[in-house]
Amino acid sequence: MQKVERLDLDQYIIPTSPYYIHPRENPGQVLTSPSLNEINYNPWSRNMRRALLSKNKLKFVDGSIKVPARDDPLYEVWERDNVMVLSWIIRTLSPQIAKSVIYSESARDLWNDLKERFTKGDCFRISDLLQEMHSAK
Repeated sequence: MQKVERLDLDQYIIPTSPYYIHPRENPGQVLTSPSLNEINYNPWSRNMRRALLSKNKLKFVDGSIKVPARDDPLYEVWERDNVMVLSWIIRTLSPQIAKSVIYSESARDLWNDLKERFTKGDCFRISDLLQEMHSAK
């Protein structure tokens, strides 16, 4: 039985699979800079999406890949990749923000949490900038 499960998993370890992790990938790697802070969510998000897309891991944050059941042989593969993506995201956060999300278990949930928290602030900043532009002479 183990042999059949292993053969089924082999399709997920080819380089074109979103589950593939190159042997030289590192969870401590910083994929983008500057770090996310309270005022730069939009550029940070755009750069992070590009970095994850280049590593074929964007599907872990955009919802394209669903969490397999714990008894599914694919769960361990998903879990390994999810932790890698979580690590990459957390490494690009300011220390204060990183402390507030340290217990996140899912890259998708973390991504959505950051979006929810920081896009609202950007709307206020955009409004302030527009007001400054209109009052400039």
